[in-house]
Amino acid sequence: MKKSLSILLTLLVLLSMVLAACGATEEPAAEPTQPPAEPTAVPATAEPTEVPPTTAPTEPPAPVASLKIWADDTRTPILNALAEDFLTQYNVELVVEDLGRVQDIRTPMITAAPAGEGPDIFIGVHDWLGAMIESGLVTPIDLGAKADEFVPLSLEAFTYTDGQLYGVPYATENLGFFYNTDLVSEPPATWDEVLEIGRDLQVAGTVQYAIAIAGDPGYNSLPMQTAFGGYVFGQDENGAWNPSDIGLNSEGMIEAVTWMKGAVDEGLMPDTTDYETGHQLFETGQIPFLMAGPWALDRIRASGVPYAVTVFPDDGAPFLGVQGFMINAFSENVLLAQTFLTEYVATEEFMQQIYETGLRPSAFKSVLAETADPDLAGMGEAGANAVPMPNIPEMGSVWSAWNNGITLALTGEQTPEESMNDAAQQVSDLILGALAGMVNLPGSYQDQAGCGNQWDPACKATAMEQGDDGLYRLTVQLTAGDYEYKVALDGSWAVNYGSDGALDGPNYTLSLASDSEVTFVYDPESHLVTTETG
Repeated sequence: MKKSLSILLTLLVLLSMVLAACGATEEPAAEPTQPPAEPTAVPATAEPTEVPPTTAPTEPPAPVASLKIWADDTRTPILNALAEDFLTQYNVELVVEDLGRVQDIRTPMITAAPAGEGPDIFIGVHDWLGAMIESGLVTPIDLGAKADEFVPLSLEAFTYTDGQLYGVPYATENLGFFYNTDLVSEPPATWDEVLEIGRDLQVAGTVQYAIAIAGDPGYNSLPMQTAFGGYVFGQDENGAWNPSDIGLNSEGMIEAVTWMKGAVDEGLMPDTTDYETGHQLFETGQIPFLMAGPWALDRIRASGVPYAVTVFPDDGAPFLGVQGFMINAFSENVLLAQTFLTEYVATEEFMQQIYETGLRPSAFKSVLAETADPDLAGMGEAGANAVPMPNIPEMGSVWSAWNNGITLALTGEQTPEESMNDAAQQVSDLILGALAGMVNLPGSYQDQAGCGNQWDPACKATAMEQGDDGLYRLTVQLTAGDYEYKVALDGSWAVNYGSDGALDGPNYTLSLASDSEVTFVYDPESHLVTTETG
C-alpha cells in the first residue's frame, strides 16, 4: 500500500541513522573501576519473584519529516483530519495552515516562497501558473499512469506551454445555464430563443427581463461570446496560447456584444452587470434564465426558486477553472511532496472526501461518474466543451479592458465595434509594454476624471505624473461623496498597492463633504498615498 512513499520514508529513516552515526563521538568506553560482583546463589526453596521491567515504555519515534500545506477554509478540515492517520502510517507530520479563501493564497506564496518561508504544498487555481512559473515558484509534477484517472481537461489546464504538468487537480468549476422550471418547460436551444421566451413572458407581465449578466461581463457572458465565435486569445498549432492573437475585437466577439446591446435596447436585459442584481432577479422569478457557477448554489437553493441547470444555447462555452495542489519549487521536501500528492492525494478515497465538501465537480473520473448532485452533474455537462482559462501571464492584462469594453457598449457610451477595438488595443499595449512605467490610481471616482469606466488601471486620464521630488501626483475635481481607490503599476492589476502601502492591500477610502479639487500624492518608496483637498 502506497509502496513508493514507504520506500522513500525508509530511505529517510536510514539517512537519519547514518547522519546520527556520523555525528557520534568515538572516545573509548571507560574502564571498570572494580571487578564485577560475584553472582548470588538463590536457595532452591525460594519462591520465584516477578522481575520488574528494566526499561520504561518507549516514546513514539519523532517524525522523520514534515510537510507544510497552505489550504483554504474548505479544504483545511479535510487535510487536518488526515494528519493523524498519515503520521501513524508514515511517520510524517502534516502541518496544514488555513489561509482563508483560495484566492488569498496567491500573494503570500509570491512573497514568502523565495524567502524560504512558504509551504511545501499549496492549493491554487490553474490560471496562476503563468506568473508563478515565470517567477520560478512551482515545480513540475509527474502523475505517471495515474494521469489516466483524471478528467483530461483538468490536466490540460494545469499543463503549461512547456508541456509539463504543474498541479494535481481536484475540482473544476464553470458556469452553468440556470432556468426557472415554473416559467420554462424546455430550455432554449439558441440565444435568440432565450430572447423569444423572455419576450413572451414579459408581454404576459410575468417577468421583468429575459436574462441578466451577474458579475464581470467578460467572464460571465463568455458562453454568449463563444457561441458567436468570440475568443480571448488564439492558440498555435500545438494548442499553446498565443498572446499575439488577441480576440477581443474579433468578428465573433463584436457580433456577440452587438447581440447583447440589442437585448438591452429592447428591454430584455439590464445594462448593469452587477452580481447581486442579477441573482436577485433570478431568485425572485423576475428573469427566467441566469448564467451562474457552483459558488452560487447555496444562495439559489436557499431562495426557493424552482430551477434546473443545463448546457448553454448554441453550444456556448464557459471558461473552465481548475483547482489543485501545487509544489513550491523552493521547498526542501520536493520529492516527498511529489510522492505525497501522487500516492495519497491522487486516490479515489481522498478525491471523494474533497468532493463531498467542496461543492465543485470532481477532477477525478471515478468520483465525477458517481456524482449524485443534479446541479453539479448539470454544470459538468455545461462545461463539457469549456475553455480552460488561459494560464499565461498575459491573461492578467485582459480583465479590465475586456470588462470595460463590454460595459461601455451595453451602456451606449461606445458602439460595440469601438469599445472592443479599444479593449483589444489596450491589451496589446499592456502585453507589448507600452504602458510600462505607468503609475495609475484606479478607483470608484474615475468616471469623473475622464475615464470610460471605474477601476481601470490603464486609463490614461488618471495616470499620475512624477515631480522633481520623486513623488507622483494626480489632481482631479470630484463631487461630494465616498470613494475608494488603489495604486496600480504598468497599466494592470499585476502589481498594486492599497491602504498602508500594502501589496494587494485593501482599498484606500476618501470621503468628501462637498465638491472638491483633490490632489493624490504617491510615494514610490513607501507606496503610501496621501491626499490634499482645496
